[in-house]
Amino acid sequence: MPRNDVPNKVYLEAQELPTSWYNLIPNLPNPIDPPLHPVTFEPLRIEDLMSIFPKSLIAQEMSRDTYIPIPEGVQEMYRMFRPSPLTRAYCLEKYLGTPARIYYKYEGNNPSGSHKLNSAIPQAYYNKEAGIRRLTTETGAGQWGTALAVACAFYGMECVVYMVRCSYEQKPYRRAIMQTYDATVFSSPSNNTEVGRKILEQMPETSGSLGIAISEAVEDAASREDTNYALGSVLNHVVIHQSIIGQEAMAQMAKIGETPDIIIGCCGGGSNFAGLIAPFMGEQLAGRLNARFIGVEPAACPTLTRGVYAYDYGDVAGMTPLMKQYTLGANFIPSAIHAGGLRYHGMSQVISRLYHDKLIEATAVNQTDVFKAAKIFAVQEGLLPAPESSHAICQAINEALRCKETGEEKVILFCLSGHGNFDLTSYDNYNHGRIHDAPLSDEDLALGLSRLPKIPGIQG
Repeated sequence: MPRNDVPNKVYLEAQELPTSWYNLIPNLPNPIDPPLHPVTFEPLRIEDLMSIFPKSLIAQEMSRDTYIPIPEGVQEMYRMFRPSPLTRAYCLEKYLGTPARIYYKYEGNNPSGSHKLNSAIPQAYYNKEAGIRRLTTETGAGQWGTALAVACAFYGMECVVYMVRCSYEQKPYRRAIMQTYDATVFSSPSNNTEVGRKILEQMPETSGSLGIAISEAVEDAASREDTNYALGSVLNHVVIHQSIIGQEAMAQMAKIGETPDIIIGCCGGGSNFAGLIAPFMGEQLAGRLNARFIGVEPAACPTLTRGVYAYDYGDVAGMTPLMKQYTLGANFIPSAIHAGGLRYHGMSQVISRLYHDKLIEATAVNQTDVFKAAKIFAVQEGLLPAPESSHAICQAINEALRCKETGEEKVILFCLSGHGNFDLTSYDNYNHGRIHDAPLSDEDLALGLSRLPKIPGIQG
């Protein structure tokens, strides 16, 4: 049972909430490589993005300011569900018999059920300010699609979501909640776009991928003047918005006199992990912290641990800018694992740069181990975690058990990025032995990487 030496949950007062986002990019020891135009391969210009993004978000994407003020209109919406609690996992610690102190930052206490609303709100806000009335997007597991649907409803905008087919079929209640917020949801690949029709003709039985869904959403947005595109991960402005997680966590840990030794997050496109670690990494780079940072990804889609650091498109059709990132290839279609939000071929430029410079670690875990950890956490801590978030739980348990072996009293912090209340089909499949590991074969890895773009003078 919880002890009395440290509170079970730590909150911030309203006046302690961050009023600016934190941008790690200006403080990186090595700069990220410039994004390239998808056709000319020249460095990307502001005007190249104006057909699908408002100027305000483009400015954030390219910003070299450490702090970016949060507009009052966004702060007002944030105050509906922030601050999110920092919780000491006393019961999990007791179950594991570990001397480690485990904390988790819970991001599921909002209408979307995940951290994704942290970026959906400002993206909808800035687009509304720019006169846009309709947003398109893709979604894997459904958390981002749900978040954007909620944000668009807040601001009276239309929302169109292209949901990866396997998740569309696995997670009907995610689809239902998006539709409850008046979003239009297509199973991707769909017959609604040219790229979707082409892929359905070539691969009618495909489970889909985030790369395909992105192509559809971008095509849809580019075809209408009243429509822009919104992305839920990977891009710099998304990572900047998610820094609210780490800033709150840092302030909450300071309140109770704790300093993390190990900081963990699940990794798909990298936004929740980057958002959690950004301010802590800033402290580390300034010499004021000495921690390990661990990104956890699925063995079925091991972007960091088995991918290559190269320029690649963010989508299958090659409509998005090329970014220097760890990638499995834009045409790579991973197995239809239940952590649909982690089935992305590429990784955020910031996380990729940090990993390439050996400032963070990465590990890949199998989904049966993930669900085992999720059930342990659900029983001990009373929260049903999302399959994506459970990758972080799995690694946190592994690190806590290492502390048990060594006797070290490490402080472990991880991001519980969302709840699993809409993932009951996945849990039912696990409970009845219908979930199996799907590691990536060397042949499939080689096939995905063989299709990386050739860029004269940069990438052969």
